[in-house]
Amino acid sequence: MSSHDSIRAIQWKEGTLILLDQRLLPSEEKYLQLHSVKEVADAIRDMVVRGAPAIGITAAYGVVMALTNRYASAKNWNSELESDLTQLESARPTAINLAWSVRKMRRVIQDNMENPIDAAFSLAQQIHEDDLQANRHMGELGSSLLDNQCGVLTHCNTGSLATGGYGTALGVIRSAYAVGKIRQVYADETRPWLQGSRLTAWELKQDNIPVTLIADGAAASLMSQGGVQWVIVGADRITANGDVANKIGTYSLAVNARYHDVKMMVVAPTSTIDMNCSSGKDIPIEQRDPSEVLSLNGQRIGPDDVDAWNPAFDVTPAGLVDAIVTEQGIIHSPNVDKLIALMKNSS
Repeated sequence: MSSHDSIRAIQWKEGTLILLDQRLLPSEEKYLQLHSVKEVADAIRDMVVRGAPAIGITAAYGVVMALTNRYASAKNWNSELESDLTQLESARPTAINLAWSVRKMRRVIQDNMENPIDAAFSLAQQIHEDDLQANRHMGELGSSLLDNQCGVLTHCNTGSLATGGYGTALGVIRSAYAVGKIRQVYADETRPWLQGSRLTAWELKQDNIPVTLIADGAAASLMSQGGVQWVIVGADRITANGDVANKIGTYSLAVNARYHDVKMMVVAPTSTIDMNCSSGKDIPIEQRDPSEVLSLNGQRIGPDDVDAWNPAFDVTPAGLVDAIVTEQGIIHSPNVDKLIALMKNSS
């Protein structure tokens, strides 16, 4: 690992999935050992692990765990395994990497019925390693778009905590910082789970990259003062026309960026692109518990008898995105034709 890439939040050791519990950061670094499909699905749903690529990797190892348990104990293991796969797929609906990963795992099992465990484990390892290598390549590609001495703003967490390692948007930031292109990194706090404050700031500090936190509502003011030249974010799903679903608040950043002539970069692997989804209107947006907005660290901050609207994601129209960076290349000013060409070349 490089001096700016030291964190691995997902590990597989001797049949056990080990996850860094991201709910406890930055105050506590605790690793959980998971042994069942239910534990894996709960970890995805409850935000022990989060970030679209990391969820996909975790699910792949969850399939290995389920297959190993079913294959050893049931004659009709294949039909019983399907309920496990459905449980994993339904843990969180918006991040397409989850369904993509389970679909690939299902296919390799069906193609290797005589020895499914070894084939499934090899694929899970490949999904994990491919993500890491893709992130490093995307980091180089995205870095090439930046001028020297840039101020960059990122939202949520898109680093090693959210992926198999290195990161998507944070991978670009890592690469650009390493070659001296970045003057300052700003991180939105990212309400209501505070991934920017708790996770991104912690991760960048671990890897010796200076970062300044800002309140979500301060981004436009920062842009107006010339502090930011690029907004760099990840994605949980990209549709066929280039619309981008990402952590709630990303759409606001894109609108503000366009008004202030700040460039908007989305960094995500091709596994995040859903060509079966024509536009952002078709993306299922996860609605989470209102208590996440009404409370902070277990302390209620909203008045009693007040409700809250708590979508986990919003959709940024393609017209507000200057570049989508994938491991297969960069799409400038994304549209349907460009997405089709990219995915055709990557298949």
